[in-house]
Amino acid sequence: MQTNFTDAQMADPKIQRANEILRSCVHCGFCTATCPTYQILGDELDSPRGRIYLIKDMLENNRVPDEKTVKHVDRCLSCLACMTTCPSGVHYMHLVDQAREYIEENYKRPLFDRVMRAVLAQILPYEKRFRLAMRGAQLSKPLAPMMPAKIRNMVEFAPAKLPPPSLNDKPQVFAAKGKRIKRVALMTGCAQKALDTDINDATIRLLCRLGCEVVVAKGAGCCGALTHHMGKTKQSHATAAKNIKAWMAEVNGDGLDAIVINTSGCGTTVKDYGHMFGNTDLAQDAQVIAALAKDISEVLIDLKLPVNDPKDIRVAYHSACSLQHGQQIKTHPKTLLKNAGFTVLEPSDPHLCCGSAGTYNLMQPEISKQLKDRKVTTLEATQPEIIAAGNIGCMMQIGSGTGIPVVHTVELLDWATGGPKPQKLV
Repeated sequence: MQTNFTDAQMADPKIQRANEILRSCVHCGFCTATCPTYQILGDELDSPRGRIYLIKDMLENNRVPDEKTVKHVDRCLSCLACMTTCPSGVHYMHLVDQAREYIEENYKRPLFDRVMRAVLAQILPYEKRFRLAMRGAQLSKPLAPMMPAKIRNMVEFAPAKLPPPSLNDKPQVFAAKGKRIKRVALMTGCAQKALDTDINDATIRLLCRLGCEVVVAKGAGCCGALTHHMGKTKQSHATAAKNIKAWMAEVNGDGLDAIVINTSGCGTTVKDYGHMFGNTDLAQDAQVIAALAKDISEVLIDLKLPVNDPKDIRVAYHSACSLQHGQQIKTHPKTLLKNAGFTVLEPSDPHLCCGSAGTYNLMQPEISKQLKDRKVTTLEATQPEIIAAGNIGCMMQIGSGTGIPVVHTVELLDWATGGPKPQKLV
């Protein structure tokens, strides 16, 4: 793609990166075949290629974003299926993230949207605030039918029951069982600590059983993904910087072999810290942390997984977009489940997004519901006893549309290697 940025514009490292990405696009349109919003809406501007044209025009002309551009950029899920499909290696993720930041800084949204986005940014990344908000939503559910669509969707999102806080999520060190093979830090996250404490508990048990010393670092928290994808760069970088400093303290102390992440949406962001902090004082440390970041399946695949009690159970595996496209991890979770004795089933179109995508299901509820219904249909068609996934957002989204238990992959692996049966299956 030809670009026409001025020399003055090209002095900005962000524009340099945008120019590099735009010039790598050859307009082939392969991306439209796997883009969920294009498949649902059938609008070229709701495809990666269409959005690239809109973003190019906006950045090149340094103009105030118009309503049309904002609408179509907002509709992007950041599922990154286009990056897997693209034969030219267009790094769409960095381009759309830059567009969101530019829109956030230069576009005045309607009052309701501004308030909603501000509220989400100040609640979701903070466990205690999120818990309080979920309790308020639970109390408000009888009034949901009378609420505006977006507010109603937020209220209905709240689970019927919240688990109590887990003591395992507090800063501490868990000793390895037997000889220590690795020393790893576990990213406990933010919303996950309120919605499903079983995931971190199972991860800690499993890693310790396999010879890992597990550190929950003091000062670490939200990865910054939720606000990063809303274009709120200052806020996302502030929370990400806390993680970098907290984990570097462990690296410089007793050392770390990996930073284990069991929420794939977070993993994609942490692995991109090197880019996010590329022109800052934290650049070097950010690169170190990004290199250490591993999805839980990457760590487990390198460890010997002793199966004490093989489970002859049919498990439909949902491959989260952030894992298969964002991190290009496609086979590890399925291999681990098969090795643990589970019968692994895969839907007919495994690349399809479930429609969760961070805050997408709250801000684009109509499109999100269509994607959820399609994903649930394909998963249920495999006739599973259990659905497994590696991302809390996907688990909540899919779980809201099916009666089949939805569990994290690590919960099943913990169970098969001597841990307790997941509470969702009891």
